[in-house]
Amino acid sequence: MANIITDETIEYVGILAKLELSGEEKEAAKKDMGRMLDYIDKLGELDTTGVEPMSHVFPVQNVFREDEATNGDESEKTLQNAPEEKDNMFVVPKTFE
Repeated sequence: MANIITDETIEYVGILAKLELSGEEKEAAKKDMGRMLDYIDKLGELDTTGVEPMSHVFPVQNVFREDEATNGDESEKTLQNAPEEKDNMFVVPKTFE
């Protein structure tokens, strides 16, 4: 195993994940994390020449539109449902003095 996971690393990950691990669970986690890191190292050995980097497996593109207002000032319509309004605004209870 090229990647050695220490007890301190497991303790730290346990703290970050807010987990209380027993001794057996810590040992199992060390082995699992080591295997994961070994697999990542193995993936790094692959020849990816000619392979385009991608962020998604499907050919997805962002579709942007112009930011145009589609509705006008409908404050009167909105305020029709207000229990109370003043100066073209909602009146709400005070939250502090």
